[in-house]
Amino acid sequence: QVQLVESGGGLVQAGDSLRLSCAASGRAFSGYVVAWFRQAPGKEREFVAAVSWFDGSAYADSVKGRFTISRDNAKNTVYLQMSALKPDDTAVYYCAAAPLPPNSDYWTNGPGYGDWGLGTQVTVSS
Repeated sequence: QVQLVESGGGLVQAGDSLRLSCAASGRAFSGYVVAWFRQAPGKEREFVAAVSWFDGSAYADSVKGRFTISRDNAKNTVYLQMSALKPDDTAVYYCAAAPLPPNSDYWTNGPGYGDWGLGTQVTVSS
């Protein structure tokens, strides 16, 4: 099992940038796919981005070109660099990890991930 802790959330203005971090402990997740999901008030949880152990990546259409996911296996940490933030990006952002197949079709499905962090709040004001 992997323990995940998110950090880096906060209150920013539209157009600003923010970097989220997901630190893992318990075991190295070098063989895992690590993803970011988010959930806004009154809405369902949605996929944001994922990165595989071989640095493959996938993004939701809503964040393509604005968000970049990366990982540092030596530090057991995954980052989500968010730029050009919009009020619609306001949500609790969760990190998740799982030993998923190397096919990004599997990476967007939340129930496929067995390990989750507690989330970090991102609020974007207009």
